[in-house]
Amino acid sequence: QVQLVESGGGLVQAGGSLRLSCAASGGILSINVMGWYRQAPGKQRELVAAITSGGSTNYADSVKGRFTISRDNAKNTVYLQMNSLKPEDTAVFYCNAGVRTISTMKYATYWGKGTLVTVSS
Repeated sequence: QVQLVESGGGLVQAGGSLRLSCAASGGILSINVMGWYRQAPGKQRELVAAITSGGSTNYADSVKGRFTISRDNAKNTVYLQMNSLKPEDTAVFYCNAGVRTISTMKYATYWGKGTLVTVSS
């Protein structure tokens, strides 16, 4: 059973930084895209950033220049470095990955349970 476990959320003041981590485990053969999404209260879940296994990245316009996504393929882990945080970044951040498992040999999308990031003004 594939599991994605996020860590690194918390409370930070505006202008501060946080680093999120997400480790995937459980019968993994390969992972293509890994990404971070967020959902603020009363809003839909939105893509924050994504990264392919080759290192190509994509960012939401609202975080460009402030957030950096990276991954360690050997550890099946994706990171999100968040700098210059704003109160509007407050949300639950979810890890997402396209995983091919040993048992199915097919890719499927998996989600973590989320980690809360709160930015105070």
